[in-house]
Amino acid sequence: MSAAENTDHNPAGLTVELGRDRPIRLDCGVEMDRVVVAYQTYGRLNQDKSNAILICHALTGDHYVADPHPLTGKPGWWEDLVGPGKLLDTDRFFLICSNVLGGCMGTTGPKEVNPATGKPWGQSFPVITIGDMVQVQARLVDSFGIDQLFCVIGGSMGGMQVLEWCASLPDRVFSAVPIATAARHSAQNIAFHEVGRQAIIADPDWRGGDYLEQGTYPKRGLAVARMAAHITYLSEAALHRKFGRNLQGDRDAFSYGFGADFQVESYLRHQGSTFVDRFDANSYLYITRAMDYFDLAAEHGGVLAHAFKGTKTRFCVASFSSDWLFPTSESREVVHALNAVAANVSFVEIQSDKGHDAFLLDEPEFHATLGGFIEGAARHRGLAAKGGQS
Repeated sequence: MSAAENTDHNPAGLTVELGRDRPIRLDCGVEMDRVVVAYQTYGRLNQDKSNAILICHALTGDHYVADPHPLTGKPGWWEDLVGPGKLLDTDRFFLICSNVLGGCMGTTGPKEVNPATGKPWGQSFPVITIGDMVQVQARLVDSFGIDQLFCVIGGSMGGMQVLEWCASLPDRVFSAVPIATAARHSAQNIAFHEVGRQAIIADPDWRGGDYLEQGTYPKRGLAVARMAAHITYLSEAALHRKFGRNLQGDRDAFSYGFGADFQVESYLRHQGSTFVDRFDANSYLYITRAMDYFDLAAEHGGVLAHAFKGTKTRFCVASFSSDWLFPTSESREVVHALNAVAANVSFVEIQSDKGHDAFLLDEPEFHATLGGFIEGAARHRGLAAKGGQS
C-alpha cells in the first residue's frame, strides 16, 4: 500500500519503503536504495492536496505527535496542539510527521537491520545530515502526491529541518514556522553534544557500536548524555522554581555521600534512566552529529540570505526569551537574512522562563501567535476558515 492511500489516522503508526525506484544519495556520498520511513498522519488530505502540514520533530522526538508513545505510554509531545478543533486542527488540515532518517522508532537507522548483512547497521550506518533527513521527508511527501506543503513546522532540530526545506525545496513550502532554532549549530552546542557522545562511547557496553549484536547496551553512557542535554533544555529560573536547593523528600540533612541528596539530582537521574528505555545510543550519536554539521550559510557561499533568495514562502519565526540553547539572537539572524531578500516574515520573541523546552509546554502567547499565523496563511492559501467547509 502506498503512503498516499494511508490517509486515515492509525495510532499504531505507518511505514513506507523509499528508494527502490530512485536511490537516495546522501550528502556523504553513500546511496541508499531501501529506506523505510515510519510516520504518522492526522486528519484527511483534501481533494486538491493543499491542506498538508509537515511537522518536524526534535532530537529525541518521534512521529507520535498526538498519540501515546508505544514504549513509554506518555502522551504525544504536541498532543495539546494537534487534534479536532485544536490549533493544528485535524478537521481542517492533513498532518504528517515522520521519524527522521537515523532515528530509532521505525525509520532506517543504526538500530535497524542492514539488508546487505542481515545484522544491525550499528556504526556501519552512513553519517547523515539535516539535508538527508529532509530529502527523505520529501520522498515521503511525494508518495502522497503532494506538490506543495501548506506549512512545515518544527522546533529545535525540527526547526533546522524547516529551514532546510525552505532553502533546498522553496517551491514546495507555502508557509514555514521555525521555532527555537538556528541556521547553524553553535560551538557551545557542538561542545555539549560531544560531551554526550563521549559519555556513550566511554561506556564499556557500547562495544564500538556493536552492542545490539553482542547483547549489551550502553545504558550508563546514554543516561549521562541525556542528563547533560536535559540541563540545556531548561532555564536557571525553571530549575530554581522546580527544585531550588531542596533535598529529597525523605531527607532532612545531607548524607555526606554521593547519592542523590538534592531533588534536582534525582530528577536528572530519572530523566537519564527513562530515556534509555526508548532511545538508541547509536541514533543519539548520528543525530547529534547531523545537527552539528548543519550550517545553512556555509552551504550558500557563507551568506545566509543566499539560502532564501527568491523565496515566496511565508515565514513565522519564534524564539523564547530564556532559551540559552538556541537564543533569540540566532532567530534574529534568520529573520535578518529573510529581510535581506524581502521575504514575507514575522518574528516574535515569547517572554517565558521555561527555557528551550517552552515550545513543548503550555505557552499561551506562543500558541496564540502560531494560531494567528496559521489562520492568516490558510486565508492566503484559499483554505476554508476555521469552522467552515473545505
